[in-house]
Amino acid sequence: QLQGQTQEAMETYANMINKKSGDPSSLAVATTNLISIKGTKDVADGLRKLDRLVEKSTAPNQLQLIESLEFKLSSRQKEALYSARVLLLLHANKIDQAQELVSGLLGMFRDSVFPVLLQAAVHVREKKVPKAEEVLSRYAEKHPDNSKGVLLALAQIAANANHFQIAADSLSKISDIQHMPATVATLVALKERLNDSNGAASVLDSAIKWWKNAMTEDNKLDMFMREAATFKLNHGRDEEACQLYEELVKSYGSTEALAGLVATSACTDLAKAEQYEKQLKPLPGLQGIDVKSLEKTSGARHVEQAMKVDAPEEVKKQKAKKRKRKPKYPKGYDPANPGPPPDPERWLPKRERSTYRPKRKDKRAQVRGAQGSVSREKHDASAANASATSSKPTTSAKAPEPPKGSNKSRKKKSRS
Repeated sequence: QLQGQTQEAMETYANMINKKSGDPSSLAVATTNLISIKGTKDVADGLRKLDRLVEKSTAPNQLQLIESLEFKLSSRQKEALYSARVLLLLHANKIDQAQELVSGLLGMFRDSVFPVLLQAAVHVREKKVPKAEEVLSRYAEKHPDNSKGVLLALAQIAANANHFQIAADSLSKISDIQHMPATVATLVALKERLNDSNGAASVLDSAIKWWKNAMTEDNKLDMFMREAATFKLNHGRDEEACQLYEELVKSYGSTEALAGLVATSACTDLAKAEQYEKQLKPLPGLQGIDVKSLEKTSGARHVEQAMKVDAPEEVKKQKAKKRKRKPKYPKGYDPANPGPPPDPERWLPKRERSTYRPKRKDKRAQVRGAQGSVSREKHDASAANASATSSKPTTSAKAPEPPKGSNKSRKKKSRS
């Protein structure tokens, strides 16, 4: 695993755990290392494996491993096991359990920095960035000798939250990495976000000063001087940039630095610019151009054909060797028999195409409503017809029937 052979290490750990070929302490270490390799993969499986190693306690903030591991694992191994469990809980969005476990780790490992980092991670996951920054800065003040990792974490959290001043201050407190290219680039970027060009220039100057006195084989002085000259030139510090370019030309003889020196000194010292301009190599194809006649002209004119520059023979041969690639056709397409051409109007909406014909509307009366209902017009028509028939006189009418008597009257008539 330390040599970068993660796949082989993962297979070995898995075989050890599945076959239980080892004592409980070795299996616990193998489980923790396997979880560290997998990362965010199989979070639920990793939590199940770690839960088997932790003793369930009813008391709050009290952590204890199972009996076979409590006295066999070292303090560092226990801390790694608990830290892996906290990270898995965070990935599983179990923030409350992670917070409870971290509070127990703070009491168990008071001299370690990992519980503090885990506590800050929990606060960040809870979107309480100011609280995480407060925890880390408080620890850095109390333990300045062991605060490098805490300050780096604080800088990263603050930069992600757009707290650029806090990030720059925390990076500036780490003295042994102030000259490193990554640190210098980050500090310069943070200072620019804060509109502090003077602070960014001082960071570059201090880095150049450190590398001038450094006795290392991999000296990065020329790189820092080029970047500082470019930065100062972009921020209107022409004289300082001119000095840096001149030092680069005298020390390293860089053509790029010579061009920068000529361009920069043209704004500050014209005589120096003309002196160093003579050292520049002439560009090919520009020998027949008269600069004075160009200056007398009214301006640039549009030229249809660009000026031809004689290219070297090697470049011509390379261009001639380039093969023309065959066009790639879709699957199943035969260029010999392409078939009918596609419709040129296929990208237009249907209503805008020339072949579009709108559908005829159905002029027949459409009955709308519930099933079995009759439209209102038909109902009105039937009612009008009924009224018309009732108004006409009837030719034949039936004789009215005599009213029927009740049952009692019938009984009286039958007795009589």
